[in-house]
Amino acid sequence: MTGELDIDGVFLSSVLVSALIALAASFLLRRALSKVGAYRFVWHPALFDTALFVILWAAVVAVPSPLKF
Repeated sequence: MTGELDIDGVFLSSVLVSALIALAASFLLRRALSKVGAYRFVWHPALFDTALFVILWAAVVAVPSPLKF
């Protein structure tokens, strides 16, 4: 994602938009993992949640613009 998103004259950075999408996905995935009981196998939940957010953010950024060789 490059550039800006125009919402009724308000320009939002694509970084902000992609971070908000990743944050929402992180909340949903975190809730699902806690319901399943996956956090019993996690050593440090806060570190795991941070890594999960970073991985999801990278995935959100990579999906619209695939690698070009």
